[in-house]
Amino acid sequence: ACTGIENIDEAITLLEQNNWDLVAAINGVIPQENGILQSEYGVETLHGPAYGPTSHSAAASSTPSSSSAFRHVVPSRQIVERQPRMLDFRVEYRDRNVDVVLEDSSTVGDIKHILENELQIPASKMLLKGWKTGDVDDSTVLKSLHLPKNNSLYVLTPDLPPPSSSHSGALQESLNQNFMLIVTHREVQREYNLNFSGSSTIQEVKRNVYDLTSIPVRHQLWEGWPSSATDDSMTLAVSGLTFPCHRLTVGRRSSPVQTREQSEEQCTDVHMVSDSDGDDFEDATEFGVDDGEMFGVASSALRKSPMMPENAENEGDALLQFTAEFSSRYGDCHPVYFIGSLEAAFQEAFYGKARDRKLLAIYLHHDESVLTNVFCSQMLCAESIVSYLSQNFITWAWDMTKEANRARFLTMCTRHFGSVVAQTIRTQKTDQFPLFLIIMGKRSSNEVLNVIQGNTTVDELMMRLMAAMEIFSAQQQEDIKDEDEREARENVKREQDEAYRISLEADRAKREAQEREMAEQFRLEQIRKEQEEEREAIRLSLEQSLPPEPKEESTESVSKLRIRTPSGEFFERRFLASSKLQVVFDFVASKGYPWEEYKLLGTFPRRDVTQLDPNKSLLEVKLYPQETLFLEAKE
Repeated sequence: ACTGIENIDEAITLLEQNNWDLVAAINGVIPQENGILQSEYGVETLHGPAYGPTSHSAAASSTPSSSSAFRHVVPSRQIVERQPRMLDFRVEYRDRNVDVVLEDSSTVGDIKHILENELQIPASKMLLKGWKTGDVDDSTVLKSLHLPKNNSLYVLTPDLPPPSSSHSGALQESLNQNFMLIVTHREVQREYNLNFSGSSTIQEVKRNVYDLTSIPVRHQLWEGWPSSATDDSMTLAVSGLTFPCHRLTVGRRSSPVQTREQSEEQCTDVHMVSDSDGDDFEDATEFGVDDGEMFGVASSALRKSPMMPENAENEGDALLQFTAEFSSRYGDCHPVYFIGSLEAAFQEAFYGKARDRKLLAIYLHHDESVLTNVFCSQMLCAESIVSYLSQNFITWAWDMTKEANRARFLTMCTRHFGSVVAQTIRTQKTDQFPLFLIIMGKRSSNEVLNVIQGNTTVDELMMRLMAAMEIFSAQQQEDIKDEDEREARENVKREQDEAYRISLEADRAKREAQEREMAEQFRLEQIRKEQEEEREAIRLSLEQSLPPEPKEESTESVSKLRIRTPSGEFFERRFLASSKLQVVFDFVASKGYPWEEYKLLGTFPRRDVTQLDPNKSLLEVKLYPQETLFLEAKE
């Protein structure tokens, strides 16, 4: 009515491009700037929003020659009452952006009230900044500010504490992570492994899946998204997906199943057309309706293609053909059949963790039963039944039409459920099919809770499924309790074993440290002894190499030196004045004070004798006739 677009697909595409924002989609189609619409009659404005009743009435009263949805009857350049402008605001607050669309007759306070709901911040705590005309108050009307169509603002909250830096850091880290999405296409049972960054949106994922599966976004029916993923514009980092890998299932959304009254009414209408005009009935196929559909039976049900090949070697391949044929006959809205052997279905349903276990539903199909088409199309493919089965059951199927396949299933049934159940199924007549078996796994055996025949209703089928689920839930709670207790005991044992192992490791490490310390002490002691022995050998060698001490009555010039040790002791010795200074150094070293470690200092004047030339005589270095020296350890 607003845009003149009559193609439904085109309209839906425009809505999807604008994230289903009706106002944005209309403004994107209708050329308008500052509230002025361009018309073939001249420039004029209309009263009311672009999608309001006034626009529709204007379109209704337009001239036939106009191709626009707004066919104005106003003469050229005639001005009518001004249409309110829609202003777009992008408001930034910390790490969030909020888009607000308002009429220019609104006030600044109206923007704050919208932001209060979006940001969960009281309007009284907000300072709305970014106005090109300076600061404004809450009562200022947007029209008076003469704003352009698109505006950018930001919010300051000086009275509120800043967000936790650790949370911001974790969010940034999540945005930089890559998520592996394992998407299962339900109808063809095919998996796609898709890599997306944490900054990608759910909408981008759905559009990529559209490229792979050819299922438009609006027709996609998803399973596996977290409950927090409520908006397609949400990024994967904040949607609650399991990192690094998350499983999803996508299928094609089908139209709602007609109620029995609607079906009867439709059939009545068809017969009325047939009775009144036979030609119309014969040409009904031209309008997409064939003979089977005219009488309430899908034409695909009349096909002769078998649901399952006879004598199939691989059960998985047989189930793939069964699923494909079932979809072609009854549509894509049907239970998700487990592809694999019956043993694999048992493993999937019964042998995981107690919390993950499910009931096993076995659907036994028979093409020759008169109940099959009704049961499949109206009961088994009802959305409520499909949804309940997918959430609580593992559904496995088999075709009993061919005798070879029937015998093969009875053999499997005897092996897994016993001869009583096999005999019960064997005695079922063809018209009692299809059958729906509800199996619950127990510790020692598998129990058949219910055998549902084809002559039932959707409500009765749902009630019997729910009754089986109640029995299973009670058993599951007991299994979960037992499993939790067993895991608790195992955890305690593991913790004790780990503590014992850590204790042994600590004892061994302590013992090894002590051994290393003792070995190091022994090594240092050995080094010390060797050094002492070496020093003693050097001392003795020096002592033996010293010239004899001259006597006091010697006729040669004698220098008498008195040397003070760091401990305060003194020792004296006479040297010939012609002896070299090195002889004094060797004497001091022979007393345990090597000149490499100690320096020999004179008193008056204070000087470092060890810095003098050792080849000079005592007379030359003025250590004659007597001198008092003292030893000091070098730094």
